[in-house]
Amino acid sequence: MSDVLALDPSAQPDLSAEDLKQLYRLMVAVRHLDESAIRWQRQGLIPGYAPELGQEAAQVGSGYALDMARDFVFPTYREMGVARTVGVDMVEYMSTHKASWHGGLYDPQAARFAPIQAVVAGSVLHAVGWAHGQTLSGTPAGELGVAITYFGDGASSQGDVHEAMNFAAVMKAPVVFFIQNNGFAISVPTERQVAGGSVAARAAGYAMPSLQVDGNDVVAVHQATAAALAHARSGNGPAIVEAMTYRRGPHSTSDDPGRYRTLAEERADGGEDPLARMRSRLLAEGLAGEDFFTEALEAAQAEEERIRNGVGALGSRPGTEMFDFVYQEPTHALKAQARAWREESEHV
Repeated sequence: MSDVLALDPSAQPDLSAEDLKQLYRLMVAVRHLDESAIRWQRQGLIPGYAPELGQEAAQVGSGYALDMARDFVFPTYREMGVARTVGVDMVEYMSTHKASWHGGLYDPQAARFAPIQAVVAGSVLHAVGWAHGQTLSGTPAGELGVAITYFGDGASSQGDVHEAMNFAAVMKAPVVFFIQNNGFAISVPTERQVAGGSVAARAAGYAMPSLQVDGNDVVAVHQATAAALAHARSGNGPAIVEAMTYRRGPHSTSDDPGRYRTLAEERADGGEDPLARMRSRLLAEGLAGEDFFTEALEAAQAEEERIRNGVGALGSRPGTEMFDFVYQEPTHALKAQARAWREESEHV
């Protein structure tokens, strides 16, 4: 087996004071919007949502390391924090949760943020395909665009992940596999479905470097992701980052976590709150005072209100779009389905 280059987060440039403050602002915005989206679902504004309480540092820290002029994000259904960090319009992003459009109203190509992926581990295959395209494009090493694909510890048990990692390693595709290990595959704890308890440990079998990082430390996540991106961008092939965090809320708004864990277990296992941790650091280093934290919260509240109003104003899409945008030349089966739908819903 050839030597595998190591990832060295310490080799990445230190973040400035303004960067650290911006990371906190972003986490506050994400936390507030995330909690609000749960209320929207309860109020009937959106039919469903996948919360990310506790995973703000993993998402903001990794997203902040990306170069959106050349990199591309391949998310699951729980990467609202990444989308917000890289600048995706949140009303357009939330249109998917509103069910007013199948893949989000934002333009994936312009945003460099693929449509929300509900198929477990489906995004990893798309990411590797796009990344392999970068290796075929003739772009010089050091200038490659990097695909970053997000998935959880539960999704890591899918066969698609093995195929994606193996192909990426063989082809030296510039892709970062970013695993948010939040402790649960819906209701099944990590230790019962990930052999050895670590996804990053599998990297050795694919001859690729990996880092396991404290997923509640936004700065540590940023540095680890930056190191993985630098590795891939330089033509060295793929890398794995596993952010060890904790899903403090339900898997989705239809899930009841009380059926598989107790409140005492949540408090004991959740670790330090990512926002409280960053707040303490800013205070300890004299980078921010109470005025800053108040302004960050007020900005998040104003943003949430604007997004809520935008989501509420979204109208329903024509049902015919379910059939219009599937194939350039519709199949006989699709035409039959469209006719049946019109007869049942429009009585024509």
